[in-house]
Amino acid sequence: MKIYKNFNIKNKFKNSAIAIGNFDGFHLGHQRVIRQGREIAKRKKIKFGLLVFQPLPVMFFNKRLKNYRIDSLQQKINSSKKRGIDFLIIKKFDKNFSRINAEDFIKNILYKKLKTKLLFISKNFRFGKNRTGDINLLKKREKLFKYKTNTITPLNRKGSIISSTLIRKNITKGKIINANKMLGRLWTIEGKVQRGEKRGRQIGFPTCNLNLGNHIIPKLGVYSARIIVDKKTKKKGIVNIGYRPTFGKKELLLEVHIFGLKKNLYDKSIKIMLTQFIRKEKKFKNIDELKKQVKIDLLKAKKIK
Repeated sequence: MKIYKNFNIKNKFKNSAIAIGNFDGFHLGHQRVIRQGREIAKRKKIKFGLLVFQPLPVMFFNKRLKNYRIDSLQQKINSSKKRGIDFLIIKKFDKNFSRINAEDFIKNILYKKLKTKLLFISKNFRFGKNRTGDINLLKKREKLFKYKTNTITPLNRKGSIISSTLIRKNITKGKIINANKMLGRLWTIEGKVQRGEKRGRQIGFPTCNLNLGNHIIPKLGVYSARIIVDKKTKKKGIVNIGYRPTFGKKELLLEVHIFGLKKNLYDKSIKIMLTQFIRKEKKFKNIDELKKQVKIDLLKAKKIK
């Protein structure tokens, strides 16, 4: 897969099929779009690519919105590679780009730069300055700029339309099982292990600390998890996400205790996949009460598959 940070793509990727969107989470709905897009592109003997934006437009327009993403940019890149996409355009969403009007986006980018032949978008896709461009405008300009618009039908499961928004809501409510079903995989947080205050070690349960970065903040509390330390080391564990009120802390932190792993992981990158919510965050009267609860949590986490 070829990755571009601008619209100056090679000729072999022009006259292609392109899906445009955030694709945050690469959920089951996204996966279906990509699968269909690739099949159509293959039949027409053209390439298939994605056009995504960095940062997500909603985060650009709302600077105070820090924790919003389901996946990091690197996770999005990795998911794209796994899906057999031919090329990925990661366009920086900045002030200049946000000022491009809808007509110019179609004419100068889709037509002149990319020479798009097939376009895949959601029904509510909006683009251009002040979000004036929509599916109706794209369809009106099809003949003039020689492309065909394909609208993406949302994936409906058990009466609910799968969307990144719904997945975020489930994560913030601690409904990880539901979120995982919509993602078609376990929701994953990746990061480097940081040096902490070794509180976990002091109470007999050593932990690895991670920063949540721009990830959506799950419901605060304790979760069961699967952890990948490297390609060969896969373990189960227990995760605490919160402010550690028992110790009077105010910094949000993710702590993971990995079952059966004793080696030092400082500065190592690990993947933490949440599997189930166990309990909400709680302030304990003392460390002894905390220890008793942690033992109960550990037993619960070990029984969860």
